[in-house]
Amino acid sequence: MSVYDYLNYVADIRELDNEKKLSRIHELAQLCALSTVMHKTIGELSKGFKQRVGLAHALMNDPEILVLDEPTSGLDPNQIVEIREIIRKIGREKTIILSTHILSEAEATCDRIAIIHQGKIVADGSTQSIKQSAGRERTIYITLDNADFAAVRQQLETIGGIVRIEKLASSDANFLDIKITISSDADIRKDIYQIIRQADWLLLEFRQETQTLEHIFRELTLEN
Repeated sequence: MSVYDYLNYVADIRELDNEKKLSRIHELAQLCALSTVMHKTIGELSKGFKQRVGLAHALMNDPEILVLDEPTSGLDPNQIVEIREIIRKIGREKTIILSTHILSEAEATCDRIAIIHQGKIVADGSTQSIKQSAGRERTIYITLDNADFAAVRQQLETIGGIVRIEKLASSDANFLDIKITISSDADIRKDIYQIIRQADWLLLEFRQETQTLEHIFRELTLEN
């Protein structure tokens, strides 16, 4: 079947009247970016376009809630970005439940994430709130110029909440790369910056990393 014939068939199953059917097919062709392939048979389509046809099928009767299972599985990077954009566009007006084990995909697409283990929700909230509630260590990476590691460590150790201060291998001998491990819930980045500023070290890089969702998922779902 061509994409148009298939969507027309789905509309008949959903019992849309002729006037509403044509306008709905046109609307979904625009929403799911199918206008250029409506004349093609589904067998000719790439997997990305097939996923879009599936979305159009699911949206035909304008449901309030849409459940999608691994919608980007097997797609190339360009297709993944395109499907994400379509999902976000649909999500402005509808509730979308996305089922996936690719947590980076959930993080990029979803406003709220629930991690389920053996039928029970073990984490629920925004990406940031889940990472914060995990209560684990965070890491800050800084790169300095015109700085001595011993002096830097001595100054940073005056800040509460720092667990470890490590010197990392650097590609440039003139630069000092440092990894700072933090266990405190408080945001101590201002304290670190103030010390760097007062010591007149040249700050080239400053970034903080929290645990990834993949790591949190493993901690919450692995059996003891």
